[in-house]
Amino acid sequence: MGDTITHIGRSILQHGPENDRVYVMKLCEGDTERVLSAIGGLLDTYHYSKVFVKVRASLAGDFVRDGYGQEAEIPRLYGGEETCLFVSKFLTEERSLNADRWETVQVLSAAQAKKGVGEPVFLPDGYVCREAGAADAEEMAALYRAVFDSYPFPIHDPRYIADTMESHVAYWGAWREGVLAALSSSEMDKAGANAEMTDFATRPAYRGQGLALYLLQAMEADMALRGIKTVYTIARAVSYGMNITFAKQGYVYGGTLVQNTHISGSIENMNVWCKHIT
Repeated sequence: MGDTITHIGRSILQHGPENDRVYVMKLCEGDTERVLSAIGGLLDTYHYSKVFVKVRASLAGDFVRDGYGQEAEIPRLYGGEETCLFVSKFLTEERSLNADRWETVQVLSAAQAKKGVGEPVFLPDGYVCREAGAADAEEMAALYRAVFDSYPFPIHDPRYIADTMESHVAYWGAWREGVLAALSSSEMDKAGANAEMTDFATRPAYRGQGLALYLLQAMEADMALRGIKTVYTIARAVSYGMNITFAKQGYVYGGTLVQNTHISGSIENMNVWCKHIT
């Protein structure tokens, strides 16, 4: 069973046993006191080991005073002007330990060595790239189930995919001979003029052809047309491929979220990368 999404005022929280955390996905002005109270109630009830908050810099003070520490930041995320901070509180010593620190450093070093400015790449012969629609949801969910043993959001469910398409997510795919080979998405905060570039998955038989980089470029072009100013990702810190992909495309490293997300079967460190596109 996946983690639960709940609303506190206009703010959005996710919590549950799989990620063993509370994640404040969106914090709106005026909701801070109620959100902190809700977090306290969830911790009393479920004893989660981490709280992770995505917050405007101007609203972060109450969390810092409550013992939260900064793990990452994205400059000019909101409206192309205000910085976003990722602040966290660890409730157990075990959760705070960066067990994958050495591998995370190695991956970051490899990614920075490949850093580029987003030179155009081309789709290999025989592929078709396009934005996915509701009719593709079953095939998309099947791909995600095949690639990820676990994931922090229910992308294995075609109903979830179709619902998010209707509201705030643009999915892009690459097909070869009618088979969905690779997939990704742009999760938009339209009011904040930003988008998370996420949900990258490529079938093993189609890897090594630069499909993720091509999809990333296609999504950036799409987001720019929609008025998005800043894009970012939260990538698995031990994934050479994804960190190198974002570094090649000119993204800037913003920090590492320690023991943050249950993905591919276990809780892992995640790296934040960001870029301003308009």
